[in-house]
Parts: sequence; structure tokens; C-alpha cells
Amino acid sequence: MKFQGFKKIVQMAMGALLLMACQGLVIAQEKPNIVILFIDDYGYMDIGYRNAIFQTPNLDQLKKEGMDFTRAYIPTPTCSPSRASLLTGKEAVRMQMVRHIPPNNGGEFSILEKDPAQMPTRNWLPLKEVTYAETLKKYGYYNAFFGKWHLGEGEHYPQNQGFDEVYGATDAGHPQSYYYPFFKDGQDPKGYFAPSMVNKGDYLTDVLTDNAVDFIDSYDKDQPFVLTFWYYSVHGPSIGRKDLLAKYQKQGLEGKYAHHAAMVEAMDESVGRVRQALEDKGIADNTVVILISDQGGAYSNAPFRGGKKGGDTLAEGGARVPMIVYYPGVTQANSICETPVQSIDVYPTLVEIASGEKCKEKQINGKSLMPLLRLKKTKERPLFFFRSYEDQYTSVIRGDWKLIKYRSGKFQLYNLENDTGETTNLVTTHPTIAKKLKKCLAKWEKEAVPTY
Repeated sequence: MKFQGFKKIVQMAMGALLLMACQGLVIAQEKPNIVILFIDDYGYMDIGYRNAIFQTPNLDQLKKEGMDFTRAYIPTPTCSPSRASLLTGKEAVRMQMVRHIPPNNGGEFSILEKDPAQMPTRNWLPLKEVTYAETLKKYGYYNAFFGKWHLGEGEHYPQNQGFDEVYGATDAGHPQSYYYPFFKDGQDPKGYFAPSMVNKGDYLTDVLTDNAVDFIDSYDKDQPFVLTFWYYSVHGPSIGRKDLLAKYQKQGLEGKYAHHAAMVEAMDESVGRVRQALEDKGIADNTVVILISDQGGAYSNAPFRGGKKGGDTLAEGGARVPMIVYYPGVTQANSICETPVQSIDVYPTLVEIASGEKCKEKQINGKSLMPLLRLKKTKERPLFFFRSYEDQYTSVIRGDWKLIKYRSGKFQLYNLENDTGETTNLVTTHPTIAKKLKKCLAKWEKEAVPTY
């Protein structure tokens, strides 16, 4: 009788699971696969559901299925530091990486002539730094890397930072063209884009996507995988795929902006192809997809102020980026998170996904996004920013308030709830708030910013 009762319970449970599956509901499974899509120079407003100029049906669909983080930021919004922070969960300044890695660098550090502080920056990510690939390997994950690296050359390639399989990493921070030949002589020492591997007329974004899709299609290992796909696109030079470029030109877009819109759509197609490959493989319901940009766009970021260039990169147009997370069985469809977060939060989130436990690593600065993905409230915290190119060099965000500091001694204070475009400096009209944020920022600078 006891056995029959237990058997009946099992049958009822299986029936319930079958019913849920038929209703289109997804149950979170243990150790899901993870796909991380990192877009270069992709502005917050360059996405279809925010700006009708851009056609991004696949990103629009990802947003409908997952959670859209409307206040996601990069601690050091520029190429190399943004990558270092995503990989390690650490603010890049703590690793002495405050600018992009320049080409043809010789030593461990370099100095930018125009930097008013003449602050040295690292020319590679130190191998001692722990990456999410190295950590997730301990939890049984296979790590594959595709695309732009820009964190060092030679021994500092992704193969030595926890990745089991690599395609497309070069010594270049950007291609010379998105049509083959993609890179200058000597920039592709591993020969990923050798003449025998690609054809004249191939488009770089498509080549990388072909290989990422092949990885998913042929994956046969008895362990979950992390696919880290870091696009070269939509970083310049702005060269749109010809078929898409013609479409946007017919719509009235001109010059480089037409190319940019075409590049955005080619990237969107790539995202769609990757997700379709997961569907075809039968693993989409057990795969987490995280999409984020490395800094603000090089073109218009209106209504935000600033962007990739122009000495105003710590403004919202330069530091705030698109970010969408889809975790089947966890994220609620078409959900929105307005809590300020940073790319350093991805590392502890991955650890929690992989281990089922909270990340307790002392060296990281990020906080897991899992409570937010589950629609739970989290304690307010300050977010800090630092880069060393010009007079504007550091800032802090706490809730709706943002303070920007300049080396010349100037401060700017904005209320982002009421003034998203950062047009009205409130530093004199709200002295108490300004004082608190100045104190908070000064304390962080003393702790985080290295002295030489």
C-alpha cells in the first residue's frame, strides 16, 4: 500500500510536469548553459524598442522574454577596462587599468600623452587575476571564447585565463575593415582569419557567428558550457554589411550613421542565429543568455548627455549601456529592473548560477543579480566610475543622484530621476547631498585608486 501510494504521488508529479510543459512553462534546471554576448560601443538608445531608427527584432524578442536592466553601467567605460571588469568582477582601476590597451605597446604600463594626470595604465590583464572562466571551470563548465579580446597579447590570450576553446582573438582593438581582410598584417598571430579560413567578401560579424553556431551545433561534451561571445562590432570603422546598408540608405540615413544602423542590424541577426542554434540543439530552455555593451555609443545617445568620445564619457550617454538577461524558469517575461547595476555584477551572478550558492569571493566588487532577476528588492549601494583620459575622471551614483568630479576641481551633481540628460548642475542648490557624495567618492578613491 505504501509503495502504491508513493507510485501515485510520482505519477501525479510527472503529470503536473507534463502539463506545465504543454502550457509552455519552463522549469529551471540544474547547471544551465550560459551565453554571454558582449557588444562593443553599443549605445543605450541604439535598440529597436527604444529607437525606431534601428531594426533589432531579435533583441526586442530577448527583452520580451527576459529582464531589461534600464540602469546598467560600466565602471570604466572604455574597451580594455570594461572587459577586465566583466571577466573578474572587479573595478578595473583596482587592477591599474584605467584606459584601453594601446597598439604596439612595449612594457607592462603605458602613459597617454594627453592625460592630465599622466596616470600609467596596464597593457594586459595580469594572469593572477581570477576570471569567471577559471572559476566556472571548478563547477564543471567548459569555456569557449569567440571574438574580440583586447586584454593583452601572447601569453595573455584567453587560453591562459581559463578558456578551453578560442576563436577570433587577435592583437587588435578593432578591425581595419569588417570585410575581409579584417586585420592588418601581424594582428592575427593565431591565424583565425588566415586566407585558408575565410573568403573574400566575408563579413566579420557573420564569420564569428558562423563559428559560434558551429560550436553550439557540434557540442557533445557531458558538461554544461559557457559561450563567451565578444563582438568586434559595432566598434568603428563603421562599415555596414552591403545589403543592410542599402536598406538604411533607402530609408534616408546618410554617411556613417547609415553604416552604423546596418552594423547594429547585423549584430542583431547574429544574436538571433545564436539563439536559434540553441533552439535547434534543444537546449534553449536550459541556457541563460546575458547581453551587455562595453560602453556608450559613438553616435547620438540622446536624450542622454555624452558618449564614447568628447570628454564626457562618465555622463549617462557614455557609462549607461543596454543589458538584458534571460534565465528560463527564473526571469519573468518582459520584466524591467530599474535598480542601478554594473557589469562587475555579472561575475558573482555566474558563480551563483553555476554553484547554486552565493558568491563569497573576497576579491570581487560586484553583487549578484540573482535577487533582482527574481524580482526581489536589494539594498541601495553606491556605484563608482573611473577613467583617466581627460579632466573628467571619476563619479559616483547613489540611487537617483550622481556626482561627477573633474581633476580641475569642478563638481557636477544631477538628479537622474528628474534630469536624465544631466542638464542642470545641482551642486550648489543641494549642498548636503553634494557633501555626502563627495565624502563617499573620496573614501572610495583612497581605497581603490592606486598611487604610483
